[in-house]
Order: sequence, then C-alpha cells, then structure tokens
Amino acid sequence: MTISLASQFHSIEFEHVSLSYGNRAVISDLSFSVNKGEIVCVIGPSGCGKTTALRMAGGLVRPDSGGVKVLSQKLDGPRRDVAIVFQDYGKALLPWRTARGNVSLALEATGVPVRQREEQIMSLLSKVGLASHADRYPTEMSGGMQQRLQIARCLAQKPDVILMDEPFGALDAMTRQSLQDEMLSIASETGATVFFVTHDIEEAIYLGDRVIGLLPNPGRIGRVFDIPLPRPRSQLATRELPEFLKLRRELFAFIEKAER
Repeated sequence: MTISLASQFHSIEFEHVSLSYGNRAVISDLSFSVNKGEIVCVIGPSGCGKTTALRMAGGLVRPDSGGVKVLSQKLDGPRRDVAIVFQDYGKALLPWRTARGNVSLALEATGVPVRQREEQIMSLLSKVGLASHADRYPTEMSGGMQQRLQIARCLAQKPDVILMDEPFGALDAMTRQSLQDEMLSIASETGATVFFVTHDIEEAIYLGDRVIGLLPNPGRIGRVFDIPLPRPRSQLATRELPEFLKLRRELFAFIEKAER
C-alpha cells in the first residue's frame, strides 16, 4: 500500500521495501512517503518493524529489496542532515562531556570553527531550557533534561529530517507532555520533517499530521490515519476535542485487532 500525497516533494520515501533476518521476514513491501515539514507518527504492536523502518530512514539498516530515499536521494548510509533521537538517552550522550561539550560534539563533526561554537551551543541549550545547566554532566541531570540535551545536540546538526524512536517513553507523564510540546515548537520553528515512532496512541494523535499503523509479522501498512486537529495544540483542550476522542477509539481498535 502506498500513501499518496499532493506535494511533489517528499523528505522520506520508502519504495517496496522488504527486509528479513535469516528466515524471518521483518518488513514486507513497505511503501510510504513523508512530506516536507510533516510530522508522521508510526504505531503498531511488537514485531511490526517500527524501529527497523526508522533505522532504515536513518541509513543505519539497508533493505534486502526496494529502496529508501531521503530528500529525493537514494539512501546508502547515514546523512548529516538527518538526526536521530533515541529512547535510551543515557547511552546516546557522552558521560565525560558536559551539556556544553555534548552539543559541541555535533558542531565539531560538521566543522564549525571554534570561535563560533559557544554562541550556537548556548542558543541551542536555551531553546531546550538547559542554558543554566551548560556545565553539568549527563549523570547530574534528570531523564527529561538528558533527553532535552540529546535533542539540542541533534538540532546542532541543523537537520532537515528528525527521526525519533520512542524518545519520551521512559519519562514520567508531566515531563513527557512538556517535551511533546517542545518538540512541536521546534518542528514549527525549524520546518524540519519529523518521523516519530511511538507505542502511545494518544501521543501519536497529539503530535502527528498523520499516523501510520503497521501490522506485524511481517511489518506492513495496515491503515493510515489523517489527523485534522488544529494547530497549535494544547495538552488539555486538544485531548478533549471530539475528533481526538474519535481517533483514539479508532487507533485503539486498530491496535487491538492487529495484536490478535
């Protein structure tokens, strides 16, 4: 099944992608497109290939057949204009570097001159609410702060595409909602395309312009949900809208059926 979009430019394109590990088919004939500046969330039960698809979009995994394009170019490995935010923020950060040093790492990798780094680092830390914690090490930060730091480091790449693999799943409810709103703000400010994997139905609806529902064993598209909710979104008002509640019921029914 192919998702068609009116726009002629797509940030991510999967074209009949299949992947197997040994004799086990993980993904089968997966085709979809993500439009420039769009937020697309992916949900589905275990075994549906959510994270595998995200890793393919990041150039970390290559399909057995079919192709993946990012920014209209065939993907053959990681790209600097594609940033990945992982769920395990503890392992994603360098514990021997401060917050300032972790953000600097991305600037070093892209060749930003030393004299220009400090201003950019502080601007990025300010954007995610960590300016006053620039000299703290990751172990001196809460989980939410560490995830903010990982997001700041990714933004230092100035990515056109941000891939997020259940980035808020290990956080408490209040921190998760705060980071959801922060992510929406960043996406709006930067115009970046966001491909967001989650197991949380309400999170997918709240964040997404569309939600792709995958079926398991092997992973394949089961249904695509358009999310016509107005922006900007509110953690309270948006979640009380009749359309939000309707979509929650539909996605819940999809997951329930897919898990049988």
